[in-house]
Amino acid sequence: MSRGLKVLYVDDEPDIREVAVMALELDDAIEVESASSGPRAIDLIESGAFVPDAILLDVMMPGMDGPATLAELRARGRDMPVIFITARAQSHELARFLELGAVGVITKPFDPMTLALELRAVLARVDR
Repeated sequence: MSRGLKVLYVDDEPDIREVAVMALELDDAIEVESASSGPRAIDLIESGAFVPDAILLDVMMPGMDGPATLAELRARGRDMPVIFITARAQSHELARFLELGAVGVITKPFDPMTLALELRAVLARVDR
């Protein structure tokens, strides 16, 4: 049975990943997979192991950061909506993330009880 919305959560911090996955799974219509790095996320998608409808992508990760991961996904022709997750929430930074191709930004620390709602709100603005 398909649960509706497939979401990939990408973050190098295991504790944050675990909380985010649990938070998103509170919404029965969301199927969640997680990845610990940009390269791992790309591998999941390219192999077909998990092809998400949307990606929640941490900005600051070692090696391949969020913006580099987004650029690589676009270079490979993957155009699913990407929402950055970041503690960097100054207006000029938010504008830069949108210029890079993200459809939205959710700030850390996020509220686990409303994360799925925030995700759906960003995606609803994109679908208009």
